[in-house]
Amino acid sequence: MQFFTYTPPSVPWLDLRYIDEQVIIINKPSGLLSNPGMAEHTFDSAITRLQKVYPETILVHRLDCDTSGVMVFARTKQAESNLKTQFQNKETEKEYIAEIEGKLTKKSGTIDLSLGKDEKRIPLQKPRKDGRKAVTHYQIIEERSDNSLIKLTPETGRTHQLRVHMLALGHPILGDDFYATDCIKHKRHRLSLHAQKLSFTHPNTQKKMTFFSKHPF
Repeated sequence: MQFFTYTPPSVPWLDLRYIDEQVIIINKPSGLLSNPGMAEHTFDSAITRLQKVYPETILVHRLDCDTSGVMVFARTKQAESNLKTQFQNKETEKEYIAEIEGKLTKKSGTIDLSLGKDEKRIPLQKPRKDGRKAVTHYQIIEERSDNSLIKLTPETGRTHQLRVHMLALGHPILGDDFYATDCIKHKRHRLSLHAQKLSFTHPNTQKKMTFFSKHPF
């Protein structure tokens, strides 16, 4: 079963939001891989586009191909190590905005549901008691006629965590071509998930930095 057809955005450059000697911040478009896949046709990605201009650029974290929003990249090994440690130690702050099907009964809450591979549908994930711990906090921003705008704040960064957690609540993300039904998938031309805010400590100055990219939903 094929889950992924890659058609990256044709615009060759990226939405660069900040750059200094240590870090680069971009607003990644939906449909672009964070880093290259195994196949030759998946070489085009956020990191390879940046490396054409800044060859020293190093990947620090990832966003799903269909997820848009704020990403940070390192320009030195020292910055790479520092930033990766911040992500691993949950010292960064991440905020996502999503459009979900239907309306939640609770306006806010926490999803604590371990995730692991779905062996029958690789590379998909599913809730598993023997999976890796995954925690997501949510808060309704706006209720619409048949869907809701929601803020998602993950404590962990598991593969497809936000997609699977919302699906587990019975409210899949609109436009999700991995987990949603065809009806919900076709309600939007893309996955309605955007990394709106990212905060971290600058590797050199040790000052807290926050970058914001308004969601398009």
